[in-house]
Amino acid sequence: MIESEFITLGQFLKMTDAIQSGGMAKWFLSEYAVFVNGEAEDRRGRKLRPGDTVNVPGTGRFRISAAEGTKPHAD
Repeated sequence: MIESEFITLGQFLKMTDAIQSGGMAKWFLSEYAVFVNGEAEDRRGRKLRPGDTVNVPGTGRFRISAAEGTKPHAD
């Protein structure tokens, strides 16, 4: 669950223990195919919002959800 409007893909990878530090995100995304909403994604700054699905090889498939009380923000 995220407690803000969005989380970046790099932050998410660290949160799921796919990487040890935020600095590893660029390398990880260049070496492994990560899918956001079914499409390959290699941008560590990609904003993930509630409802997005992320498939991380060797780690799992995740659905982003908002923490209770967090209001989504329209762009």
